[in-house]
Amino acid sequence: MKLDSNEKLLVLGGKTGMLGQALCRLAQSQGLEVATLGREDGDVTDLEFLKSKITEINPTLIFNAIAYTAVDKAEEDVQNASLINKRIPEMLACILKNTNIFLVHYSTDFVFDGKKTSPYSETDETNPLSVYGETKLAGEIALQKLENCAILRTAWLFGSGRKNFISTILKFAQEKECLRVVHDQFGSPTCTKDLAEMSFVVAKKRATGIFHAVNAGQASWCELASEAISIFNLHTFVEPICTKDWPQKAIRPSYSVLSTKKMAETLGYTPRPWIQALREYILENLECLKNQS
Repeated sequence: MKLDSNEKLLVLGGKTGMLGQALCRLAQSQGLEVATLGREDGDVTDLEFLKSKITEINPTLIFNAIAYTAVDKAEEDVQNASLINKRIPEMLACILKNTNIFLVHYSTDFVFDGKKTSPYSETDETNPLSVYGETKLAGEIALQKLENCAILRTAWLFGSGRKNFISTILKFAQEKECLRVVHDQFGSPTCTKDLAEMSFVVAKKRATGIFHAVNAGQASWCELASEAISIFNLHTFVEPICTKDWPQKAIRPSYSVLSTKKMAETLGYTPRPWIQALREYILENLECLKNQS
């Protein structure tokens, strides 16, 4: 989706974040004016600092790709997780009220408890199981009264520019003959390149409310790892294990597949399958993935 040439973008987290970088690359490919702002530039959790920077840049669109995503660490680091995932959305809601600036904010499949067995819709009841999920839901709630705002729930991100599940799996697969990967958690693998495209579709149409923005299809972590290793042309054995055999501090939903039916029906956009996106990501980043340190 090509945005209008007069749009001026501000990407929060655009320099270092995996999604932020994807948004900036897409904007630059369209010749758009794009500015970035992140924690490396100052205290983005300070209201006056954030407000002054937004006023200075004067964007027409803001993409908030800043997030505290260390799911397990968040269990013991509640204050910082809340500061990033809840406080920043609260400030954006305050700063952008009564302006014409459109905000695209990102949330997560972890706002759900995983008790369903069919894909979650935007209207399904939320019930996060972790501090990460709780703080992301709090961020959603803070923004729901903001008129010019879309909240995109996404999941299981992989893409260029930063370490992710796929790059980590492929690094270990080049070093080991066998990998143990959880097989009883199911979600929606999503490429940041595709999520950036979905974000531009939403921004172009100024569509408000909550949308699920993920690649089509579903997978377990084990299936995702196996597919990546196969595309990479390795013969590493992937041993399926249960969640209980891989203890982690934060509880994950066992099923958090997201339905993109609303996006297709209201915006006319149907995301491509995750396998297709995964293949493209690996083949485009082959040398980088081979030479990870």
